[in-house]
Amino acid sequence: MSISNHQVTEDFLQSFADAFNAHDSRAVMLHMTDDCIFEASAGPDVNGEKFTGQDMVKKAFEEVFSTFPNARWNNPVHFISGNRGFTQWVFTGTKADGTVVEVTGCDLLTFRDGKIAVKNSYRKNRASIK
Repeated sequence: MSISNHQVTEDFLQSFADAFNAHDSRAVMLHMTDDCIFEASAGPDVNGEKFTGQDMVKKAFEEVFSTFPNARWNNPVHFISGNRGFTQWVFTGTKADGTVVEVTGCDLLTFRDGKIAVKNSYRKNRASIK
């Protein structure tokens, strides 16, 4: 996939969401800048755990795919305003031990040169369903 347009569109964000739902880390990373930042929903810092650069961010996403083999970000809704945007979704996934998670969340995004430079993820904190 080649991203030549310097303006992010809702179709671009849907393609990003589709890559996540396909667990295609290569396709996910094509949407992100080389020096991208991913701030996870949880972690030791005020903004959650922070991953920087293609390799670290890709590894973090692959860990989510491994932890939740059936992970899905359902019904994504995208909004864009200038170089910022967000996507709202409902995350569902089941861990290997049978723990089921279903929570609403969103990603706050910063764009640069037609790609995602920062993905700052937020999700509700809810007890497991099973």
